[in-house]
Amino acid sequence: MVKIALLGAAGQIGTPLSLLCKASDLFDEIALYDIVHVPGIATDLMHIDTKARVTGYLPQDDGLKKALTGADIIVVTAGIARKPGMTRYDLFKTNAHIIRAIFTEVAATCPKAISCIVTNPVNSTVPVAAETLKRAGVFDPTRLFGVTTLDVVRASTFVAHAMNTDPKAYKVPVIGGHSGATILPLYSQAQPPVNLDEETLAAVINRVQFGGDEIVKSKQGAGSATTCMAYAGFRFVKAILAAMGGETVTEEAYIYLPGVRGGEGIATKLGVDYFAVRIEIGEMGAAKVLPIGEISENEGKLLRVAVEGLKKDIATGLALE
Repeated sequence: MVKIALLGAAGQIGTPLSLLCKASDLFDEIALYDIVHVPGIATDLMHIDTKARVTGYLPQDDGLKKALTGADIIVVTAGIARKPGMTRYDLFKTNAHIIRAIFTEVAATCPKAISCIVTNPVNSTVPVAAETLKRAGVFDPTRLFGVTTLDVVRASTFVAHAMNTDPKAYKVPVIGGHSGATILPLYSQAQPPVNLDEETLAAVINRVQFGGDEIVKSKQGAGSATTCMAYAGFRFVKAILAAMGGETVTEEAYIYLPGVRGGEGIATKLGVDYFAVRIEIGEMGAAKVLPIGEISENEGKLLRVAVEGLKKDIATGLALE
């Protein structure tokens, strides 16, 4: 029996993610939680001919606790979306308090669940969640992930656009954080190798880093990355499920480095405790951080910029009152 709790399920990421989970036939129970609409969304999804029982909970009558009870996997998409002109700090001021409230309940109800945070700004919301779990005495760094899979998806997609090839033909590691210049696609390690001139590659890297802005502008204030984020979030959830089933899976995610085997050395070298890296995921969560490996001279420069940005974002998360 596998239960997933989707928190923020009435939002523009949560609803398509709910559909992907129900359609996949990978779950026995799907619990939806949000401040509006989710009972109706649950009823709608229950008309789909797959086995999962879908329930929807509102804040009334301990709805969050009921959604979380017995959950094996939690995906948090709750919060506001970024709008044109809105800074990541503006976003943080609202979403950080939502994350803290959610993880206060996670700590009390299902501290051993694997928690996946999509709510932006991930660079800062993951430290908020970690500190909340720490205060409750239940923090397990191997079971808390910031979902950065969309950066990995974009890295292969955008290079394929530049080369007029199939995006699924490429595997590109992406490390760092999950916003702007903190995102670092390692095209020097891409498989198969990427053959682009310096100027074109720089444009592709910039597009990966600021792909979110591209969508915000295109939607003219009506939203941010939603369907692609739901796709990426579901891809990460499938990786977690495969690992829970006994497979050894490698994925990138934003984690608390010192708490995962192989992460402390990277944290010491870079000077940051939170960082997106390649991770071996096992049945119990993050099993091992994989080395960053050899990077190009230009990637080294971008890494320094990413680390400086991350230091500020992490400090913002840790300073939440």
